[in-house]
Amino acid sequence: MNILNALERVRERLQENGARPETLQLVGTIQKTASTPGADRAQVKSVTDLVRRLMRTPVANQNVGVYDDLAVLEEQLEAASAEFAERRAEEEAKPMPKSRKFYKQLKEKEEREKAGDETSSET
Repeated sequence: MNILNALERVRERLQENGARPETLQLVGTIQKTASTPGADRAQVKSVTDLVRRLMRTPVANQNVGVYDDLAVLEEQLEAASAEFAERRAEEEAKPMPKSRKFYKQLKEKEEREKAGDETSSET
């Protein structure tokens, strides 16, 4: 994921949460740095990973309020991720109906095995 897109998502989520101005300023500073030529191609693994990195910045270490805003956001992202993973697991666990082709092949296989058993028992 492009870091600029991830930072924009983080900014939106922080604004929805009513984050402190210092936290938004931190994200703005990082956005400005990330938009410089060359740095604009930087990638981040996930938004959660980006928030964790922001929590390790000197600004977050010096200001408990900034750290708290980022910690709340991290918790929300992890909860959403866990919920999504749970829904995906439920979807994958649902039994999928098999195609007609599957049942036709199964029937043919059983008939061949049955025919093979009958010929071997006759001898």
